[in-house]
Amino acid sequence: MIKIVYFFLAFNAMQIVAQDRPRIQINGKVSADFMALENIYVINKITNQLTKTNQQGFFKIEAMADDTLLFSGSQFLEFAICITQNNIKEEIFTVNLNQEINQLDEVIVQSNINAVSLGIIPKGQKSYTAAERKLYTATDLNASANVGSMMGGSISADPLLNWISGRTKMLKKDLEVEKKEFYLKRIQYLFPDDYFINTLKIPAIYIKGFEYYIIENQDFVKILESNNAALSAFFIGDLAIKYKEIIASNH
Repeated sequence: MIKIVYFFLAFNAMQIVAQDRPRIQINGKVSADFMALENIYVINKITNQLTKTNQQGFFKIEAMADDTLLFSGSQFLEFAICITQNNIKEEIFTVNLNQEINQLDEVIVQSNINAVSLGIIPKGQKSYTAAERKLYTATDLNASANVGSMMGGSISADPLLNWISGRTKMLKKDLEVEKKEFYLKRIQYLFPDDYFINTLKIPAIYIKGFEYYIIENQDFVKILESNNAALSAFFIGDLAIKYKEIIASNH
């Protein structure tokens, strides 16, 4: 019995010491067989601290032994590693990443008949959404205008008239609304209401407000645009904590 009590006390003492150990900044670098090493997310899953790699793949993050670091990006397989004392002691902590390869089971080549192949639209021309087309029309000068009217050129009066009427400003607002509607649909596709209620513990009446709250966060929007569902879920969990604090402070 005495031995059991002694073991229990010793174990608790070790836990307290482990909790009191300060985290230090470690210098790391990702290594891969491809050149795009910038903007890879590095997350300490224990502290929720997040950072990104620079152009050479270097990063800095606070950690200690037994912390788990998660590496996530669109071009490679998601990777997690448990930090050891040896990693802490290393001058540069190196992590090797594997490129993600999407292989199709079968490819069927068919002749494509579209506006480009028919010569209606030049190859490589950017396609626009409805809001983008309206904004482009409102702000772009007539393509035939090489010089001002004093040199005999022709300039469309629409941009000037639109500027005076404020139509351009209105169309920019429409484009911003269109983007936010897209983000909302993307969030609703990735995260159903059950996820918000059961996993993130957000009351049902606050779900819609939370969706609008997170699309105002530019860091989250960038992650959402990268189509990285795992990283979006991680980031949204941290935003949920902050949102619930806001709810609590208003009651």
